[in-house]
Amino acid sequence: MRDPYEVLGVPRSASAAAIKSAYRKLAKKHHPDSNKNDPKASAKFAEINTANEILGDEEKRKQFDRGEIDAEGKPRFQGFPGGGGAGRAGPGGFESYSFRSGGGAGGFGGAGGFEDILNSMFGGAARGARSGGGSFDFDAGGVGLDLDLNVSMTVTLEESVNGGEKRVRLPTGRELNVKIPAGVIAGQQIRLKGQGESAPGHKPGDLLITIQIAPHPYFKVEGSDLRLDLPISLYEAVLGAKVRVPTLGSAVELSIPKNTSSGRTFRLKGKGLPKSGGSGDLFVTTRIMLPDGNDAELETLMTKWRDRHPYNPRSNLP
Repeated sequence: MRDPYEVLGVPRSASAAAIKSAYRKLAKKHHPDSNKNDPKASAKFAEINTANEILGDEEKRKQFDRGEIDAEGKPRFQGFPGGGGAGRAGPGGFESYSFRSGGGAGGFGGAGGFEDILNSMFGGAARGARSGGGSFDFDAGGVGLDLDLNVSMTVTLEESVNGGEKRVRLPTGRELNVKIPAGVIAGQQIRLKGQGESAPGHKPGDLLITIQIAPHPYFKVEGSDLRLDLPISLYEAVLGAKVRVPTLGSAVELSIPKNTSSGRTFRLKGKGLPKSGGSGDLFVTTRIMLPDGNDAELETLMTKWRDRHPYNPRSNLP
């Protein structure tokens, strides 16, 4: 594969924004859906994606610039540390080594010892000596590459309860429609197999989506229970009333008894979030709200009430 900088048409000093812009233009231009009559479009598009997977990732770009990975993202063999006189300079400044099976002089004490070295360096990637020769195969697929993508998705409380479909944007610029299962909770992960990053010679990684639930305008979540502050008027608190209370389903009516103080809490059983074996509860706390602005008539009424029926609601406080 060609140099990824050459593929995207950017200099080595290009900024991350310039690389992203170049990738988007080329991907749009060479997308197979837009070039159905060009048999080379798919290969060109794949080359562009591979180049972007290297240059679009800050760490992979540094590894490529240092010569640690090649244009396909595969690790390059750079010789063994402390190789001594066994190595000689090869193409590209790397050292090449020749090995012999058996315990001859100048070797590593036999193929078994050398295979141990390879296994420790490449995590079991060395396949061992071929019969009758002293060469080893290196399996690029044996080198551990983390191709999983991790993203977060914020959903509404209603979406977490009822499920639905939401569009998520990946770090690569790709967008996917994701089905949200009903009953998903904050911190839960949705795994989409094969939708992560890709690298030549490797199985595509997975996409891991961590769910976050956006704050609700009036419900507060406490485990599987919900809490709601319910504004009521002064006369509803004094005289009692039936008031409409929102839930995650349809609204219900709540009977407010006479002389209900602000802060009194009512429990609506089963009106919370789904849980194993049923649903949580909705706890409704009344908050007495006075009318906006000055009301002379109300002030006169309260003055008479204060003079005729004085009481101290804070008498129990120190």
